[in-house]
Amino acid sequence: MPETPDGLLARLAALGIETRTVTHPPVFTVAESQALRGSLPGGHSKNLFLRPAKRAPGPHLLAVLQEDRQVSVNALARAAGAGRVEMAPAEDLRALLGVEPGSVTPFGMVNAPAGAVRIVLDAGLLRDHPWVHVHPLVNSMTTAIRPADLLRFLEGLGHRPEVLEIPPPGG
Repeated sequence: MPETPDGLLARLAALGIETRTVTHPPVFTVAESQALRGSLPGGHSKNLFLRPAKRAPGPHLLAVLQEDRQVSVNALARAAGAGRVEMAPAEDLRALLGVEPGSVTPFGMVNAPAGAVRIVLDAGLLRDHPWVHVHPLVNSMTTAIRPADLLRFLEGLGHRPEVLEIPPPGG
């Protein structure tokens, strides 16, 4: 069974990781998130879940980007050294991250089998904000976490998060 939002938040609390979580109507796009957010200071993310193109061997790629970051999927894959990629289907989201479309989050790595998913995080998102806002496995909640604590949590799960300088558009 995939981890639940309550289970995830309990894990974070047990590790002494401070979080702030708000509940809201489900959001499926950055624009919907911006309309509902009110005053949640910090960086807000958008997440792309990609698989190797044409079902080539290799891990899926979870990219956690600053919400306003403009980058082509191909440029992102090149920067991550991931080869050719394509958007992963909903069944891959469910099987590997334990989340539904619209709820993609770095916290989904709590469900990812070892070696099945590479996670890359936008260096600007982590560097420029004291808090980062992500979904705690569902898109009807948003959790703020400090960037260093997010990295520590992912490492504690046995995943090696990669911090990546994202190329500008056309880069």
